[in-house]
This record gives sequence, C-alpha cells and structure tokens, in this order.
Amino acid sequence: MKRIEQALATFRQKPYMYNCAQTVCAAFGREDLVEPMALCGGGRAPEGTCGALYGAMQVMPEKSAAILAAFAAANGASTCREIKGCNKVPCQECVRRAAAILVELGA
Repeated sequence: MKRIEQALATFRQKPYMYNCAQTVCAAFGREDLVEPMALCGGGRAPEGTCGALYGAMQVMPEKSAAILAAFAAANGASTCREIKGCNKVPCQECVRRAAAILVELGA
C-alpha cells in the first residue's frame, strides 16, 4: 500500500509535479526513468498508451503483458484517449490502478 500512496502523493503535487508515467516509476524506485518519462504523460506515451500504464511496464518490463492485460481489464482500455474519453477514468485513478498492479505482481 505504501507504493500506491507514494505514487498518488507525487502525481501533479509540489514539489515534484510528476506526470502519470513519472510518478509510477518514482514510487517504485526507478528514479532513472523519471526524466525519460517526462514526455510520456497526457497521452504522449508510444501509441497513445496511458502514461501510468506505460510507466508500470517500464518498471517491470518482463511482466509487460500481464500489466497490460490487468490494466486494460480494470480501465476498459489501454490508451489515454479511450480511458479518459469513453470510459471517463481520471488520471489519478489510472496511477492508483497501475501502482496496485505492480504491487500485486511483486514490484
């Protein structure tokens, strides 16, 4: 639970102001990914993937398929546009769900 709370505490909050991808990476100790993930929030991750999902897949690349499947099941989609537009899931909830999936997978 601590990692989920860490992610939510840094998501768009001062002093960090991390985007969704950055906050997931930082919460799981992947500070090396924080700067590269700066351009992966707000639907700008490759192929329009949700940034929180993309960050989670970078934290545990060996479990990308499982992360993608669990995230898409929880949110009804994997792209930012579909999640926010059609399914009306807020970004903060995507961050929470991505972090929860990583915790479940043992990150």
